Amino acid sequence: MKDSTQLAGGDALVSAFDAAGADHLFCSSGSEWAPVWESLARRHRDGEPAPRYLDLTHETVAVGMATGYGLLTRRPQGVLLHAAPGLLQGSMAVHGALLAGVPMVVASSESTTYGDAPGHDPGGQWYRNLSIVGGPQGVAQPFTKWSTEAASVHTLPSMITRAAELSRRAPAGPVYLNIPLETLLQEWDGREAKPVVAPGSTHSSPDEVDEVARLLREAHNPVVVTETAGREAGGFEALVAFAEAWGVPVVEPDSAVCANFPRTHPLHAGSDIGPWMDTADLILLVNCRAPFYPPSRKPSKARIVVIDEVPQRPHVVYQVLFADRYLEGNAANTLRQLAKRAKDLDESVVADRRAAQKARSDGEQTALARAEAKAGQADGVDPVLVAATLRALLDGQDAIVVDETITHSRVVKRHLRTAAPDSYFYVQGGLGQGIAVALGVKLAARERPVVLTIGDGAFAYNPVIPSYDASKAYELPVLIVVFNNRVYKSMNLNHRRFYPEGAAAETGEWLGTDLRRLPRLAAFAEPFGMHTETVDDPEALGPALVRALKSVAEGTTAVVDVLVTR
Repeated sequence: MKDSTQLAGGDALVSAFDAAGADHLFCSSGSEWAPVWESLARRHRDGEPAPRYLDLTHETVAVGMATGYGLLTRRPQGVLLHAAPGLLQGSMAVHGALLAGVPMVVASSESTTYGDAPGHDPGGQWYRNLSIVGGPQGVAQPFTKWSTEAASVHTLPSMITRAAELSRRAPAGPVYLNIPLETLLQEWDGREAKPVVAPGSTHSSPDEVDEVARLLREAHNPVVVTETAGREAGGFEALVAFAEAWGVPVVEPDSAVCANFPRTHPLHAGSDIGPWMDTADLILLVNCRAPFYPPSRKPSKARIVVIDEVPQRPHVVYQVLFADRYLEGNAANTLRQLAKRAKDLDESVVADRRAAQKARSDGEQTALARAEAKAGQADGVDPVLVAATLRALLDGQDAIVVDETITHSRVVKRHLRTAAPDSYFYVQGGLGQGIAVALGVKLAARERPVVLTIGDGAFAYNPVIPSYDASKAYELPVLIVVFNNRVYKSMNLNHRRFYPEGAAAETGEWLGTDLRRLPRLAAFAEPFGMHTETVDDPEALGPALVRALKSVAEGTTAVVDVLVTR
């Protein structure tokens, strides 16, 4: 029996995560974590500091909540999974965190002795079922920034420190540590890890910024394209200041992963770069990993400036930017430096492009109003009506929208019209993470309403029961709005696109797409005492959402399953 006063690897882990500034340990339980649980119990008993432990019942929920929390705090948290199988189960969400640029330290375990060494027996399950050739660090390598094994308790605290620092530096993302059970049970001498400090800043040189400012002065039709400027601290505000100073419109393509620029701003130019491909003479790619599709689609005459701390993303398999110049360094700082250089402009040129953008903006306002009026007159609930109703109800509420729709993602972004930093996030990677990410966002912003918009297909991929359990256990009320068209629409569209005159078109046998057999989606929340609504009438939509938001404000998650027409 282990001496209860003796420190072990579990204490080293908890101490290191505390020094790293982790607020939480998001854990999907595994038998290797008993030393960590004992350390936490002792610290709680003795009043010693420790990250808050969240006991979660699914790996996707653990990783997804860490992702949502990190989207707002931009600081690495700890995620504890179980051996290789738990890592594999959570791997989709870890990959999503990599794509979203969210720092976190993910750990799971392995055995190194399989019961053949003196001392603590790790258990036969490691020998029979849980181990994987090459160790789980080999499995994690393709979808993390860095992956290795912490083979000794004496190096464990420093390994966690390094992992946290690596995860936070650009491009931010998850790192992985395999911490064998034997390491967690090893005696520890109490050497604590040094607290982790924020990364230093990097900047483009003044000469490089001056040269890009010259290109901006000479340009007649420049445009900014951005996917993740808003992910940087201060990036949203810096992009607004830059665009206003130079009078440059901003495009957020469909690949945008967060709120980067106010959609209500006259300089917001929608989500389509197409109109600029043949007319722009200068394109500024600000934190934009994949601006052109297909990648070989090169602008006909524009010079291209890439503004990004790490423009060539190591985790992107194929990336084409057509860059003529790079401004590498903190993007928010670069934009602020460029805004200061908006002097000696040709006012007639700036006036012309402001007028052109005003015409585009006015046209978009007219189109939005027309689309919403049409949706209000439709038979059944049109998706545009859902988004427009949500916008009206959330106005002035400082809400955060997490979006896991596919077919309706353009509708959601276009008609919700978010206008503040950290007000919108699109779930990255595979479907099935949205509820957990929304819960993590709520954990980081308890005072703000959090709304998840999600399709019925994506909803079915989510670990719904474990997510609802986490919502209730940790008092994280969110509003879940399901855009339910009873079909995997994107899959059906691809089938029709690839085989417009095929056998399925002839017979009507569309495989892989029908979701009408699913039960009422809101009903899964009822055993948890959550507020549920199912809506198929336009007149009932507004009152249902009002009741749902009231429930969330009072502390109870609400699920509104909206049967939309398309």
